[in-house]
Amino acid sequence: MVDWERVEALRADGRGWGDIAKDPKVGFLPDPSVGDPGRALHALYRRQGRKGDEALDDPARVERAAERPAPGSGWTLARIGLLTVPLFGIWSALAYLIPSPIGILVPAVPYLVLVLAGAALLLAYGLWRVRGARRWSRSYSKTVAVGVAGGLVVAGLVGLSGGLLLGCPYLPASSRLGASGEGWSTVPASPWKEGGVPVLFFYGATWCPYCSASSWAVWKALTEFGTVSGNATGYSFPYPEPYAYTPEMVLANTHLSSGSIAFQVVEYDGGTDGQLSPTANCVQQAYLSAYDQCSGCGIPFLVVDGQYLHIGSLYLPSGLAPWNRTNNATGAAFVERSVLSESGPPWTLVQGQAWWIMGLLSRSTGQSVPHLAATYGWSAATEKAVWADVNQTS
Repeated sequence: MVDWERVEALRADGRGWGDIAKDPKVGFLPDPSVGDPGRALHALYRRQGRKGDEALDDPARVERAAERPAPGSGWTLARIGLLTVPLFGIWSALAYLIPSPIGILVPAVPYLVLVLAGAALLLAYGLWRVRGARRWSRSYSKTVAVGVAGGLVVAGLVGLSGGLLLGCPYLPASSRLGASGEGWSTVPASPWKEGGVPVLFFYGATWCPYCSASSWAVWKALTEFGTVSGNATGYSFPYPEPYAYTPEMVLANTHLSSGSIAFQVVEYDGGTDGQLSPTANCVQQAYLSAYDQCSGCGIPFLVVDGQYLHIGSLYLPSGLAPWNRTNNATGAAFVERSVLSESGPPWTLVQGQAWWIMGLLSRSTGQSVPHLAATYGWSAATEKAVWADVNQTS
């Protein structure tokens, strides 16, 4: 008795009728007088096929018949899954390993990973649907090969468009970040320069108490490398934000005039809680996409020279609670005076991170700490602390 399911599987595999007739599992035993077994099997198939399709009263046979490709089309759910899983799998892997420029347009986490999960479910369901028939065929192998090639091509095109057209830098996966000290990480990437000097990049929002607290260390570091303008004191948002009304130095419109470093800032200073501002260029976005994969929950976000990275608050806002707007209407002004004069409790909280940022900037400029201290008039305590931090920086 001929196994017609086996015949269908071999046909889907691209086998000719002569090869199918010779397959022992098919069970075709032609009369010895038949000169061409393949033609005889084909003729029998056509006759049996008409009758069988008219009398398919077995539910299992109906399901298997429904899985047969329609004339001119072989795209079953299984084949679609076999195409999309390797395509999105390779694209996701490369976007994770090289978040910029490959992952800059469509990040691996969470978008590509979610699409990959959907493709895997589709593949599993498609293979389950054909569980009664032969699961693998030559067409399946070709489909997987096309998916692999497609994943490489798509990832390559995205990387080229991000790197060459948009100017996005090469950034490795977060797993390759190292430790620098004081909560900072080292990034094995090219330096980030503007006009030939290292960039200090700050990303945050004025409603965020963690950004507000950290703003003092950033502002202090800037004042030690040049003339700062456009800044103003303020307070973070009230409840439901924690650490309500934390005093801050608003950096959104701050400009730095310096011959040693450059300052880039993206800080939302509007009235909507939870809102963030878009980045100004692809370099800024590349660092955020690569290392703040929770899309803004890691603010404040700081980068020094593209080599050093800090995600989250530099210190807890609770240390500034005595000078928040609820407890002290002029608290922000008091914190400003304390930080500028390098004395008092607020400066005690801020100084460690302010000096560390200065140390990272000093190291990035390639200039000695004594030279920078003399150029910008650092205090003896600041020069000593920054020098010590530079020696600890990896």
